[in-house]
Amino acid sequence: MGRYAVFLRGVNVGGINIKMADLRAALKTLPLATFSTLLASGNIACTAKASAPELKELVEALLRERFGYDAWVVVFTAAEVDAAIKACPYPADSPLLHSYITLSSEPGVLDELETLGSALEDTELVRIAPRALAWQAPVGGSLASPFSKLSAKAKYKSTTTTRNLRTLLKVRDALA
Repeated sequence: MGRYAVFLRGVNVGGINIKMADLRAALKTLPLATFSTLLASGNIACTAKASAPELKELVEALLRERFGYDAWVVVFTAAEVDAAIKACPYPADSPLLHSYITLSSEPGVLDELETLGSALEDTELVRIAPRALAWQAPVGGSLASPFSKLSAKAKYKSTTTTRNLRTLLKVRDALA
């Protein structure tokens, strides 16, 4: 039985609104041993007999069918979430900077983002795992930061999502 974090991309932003109660009701139809939703940004902590790729397919199909949008998720094992958090060189709480981790289903996509992002002015990126990239943005300016704008491009929609480090800590704790 595997312990997984499932990160929904673009939920409750950009017109895709899913109530967590509705998401929980939909998840009951999947072969999950346990699950919980965390925050309203689309984070699921669960256990399942399925592999991570199988779980990704199951959740994406469910979201598309039940909620009618082009759903994409990134699935990490509990160990991968923990390792990414431990490798992040940035603090979870800072009065000046938010710490983020961009997660991907495809390491090659992060290779591209890392290369392009490293060339951006005032941008520091740290590859903390094959499928995770850490970065920071000023408090109040996250969406306007150069890397946020880069990683939000449509070409990365199906394979990446970004979470605040504080959110990942809550997901890790829910998987414990």
